[in-house]
Amino acid sequence: MAQLATIASHAVNGVAELHSRLLRESVLRDFFELDPGRFTNVTNGVTPRRFIALANPGLARLITDTIGEGWLRDLERLRDLEPWAESAEFQAAWRQVKLSNKQRLARYAGQRAGVLVDPETLFDVQVKRLHEYKRQHLNVLHLISRYLKLKDDPGLDLPPRTWFFGGKAAPGYRLAKQMIELILGVARVVNNDRSVRERMRVVFLPNFSVKNAELIYPAADLSEQISTAGKEASGTGNMKFALNGALTVGTLDGASRVELRRAQS
Repeated sequence: MAQLATIASHAVNGVAELHSRLLRESVLRDFFELDPGRFTNVTNGVTPRRFIALANPGLARLITDTIGEGWLRDLERLRDLEPWAESAEFQAAWRQVKLSNKQRLARYAGQRAGVLVDPETLFDVQVKRLHEYKRQHLNVLHLISRYLKLKDDPGLDLPPRTWFFGGKAAPGYRLAKQMIELILGVARVVNNDRSVRERMRVVFLPNFSVKNAELIYPAADLSEQISTAGKEASGTGNMKFALNGALTVGTLDGASRVELRRAQS
């Protein structure tokens, strides 16, 4: 299919710099040597108007009050925030915005998933399509490991954390559906264990969509981007998390981990 699409196309794009290079150097190398001008790269992106201005008005106001108007049309202007990073006043305002967003998501989780969530805990979030290469199972194994460590040593010095999962499985993708069952099963064990319930909670948010994504991205403290290296085309979800101040835990893959990392250096 890729070869047929390349023959029929005027332009071939890998949707991230890393994968456009892979197309040229390996996957479609013969086609590139025949017609190098056909190959290009335009990295996928996200709109800050929706995922900051609309989804996170508190953060949008804080940024505007700090560096002025115009940054929504030119995100390079966010570098103007760097001198404020050590400001105690700015940090306090930032934390208040984040806490407000976490309280909003906690209320939503209680209503839709029936799980009581403490907004003061660390929000560790992985929301994306359910797929083996996205490696939700790796995240689940991590939280199981953490659960067992706390059971063995209740005094272990680990910050309280709430794991949020969300995403949809393709209708015929049985393993992806089993992944949802696994997450829900682990959540039942963890959330009903009185000995750890103050230290960790697990939430699967149903019916992941743009609408509830507007609640999720602004509230995240950690963004889980742990896809198998070489499999993630771009990773626009990570861009939405990054725009809202979440720290990324992830593999160096796609646009978000390679190009964003370079932009931050």
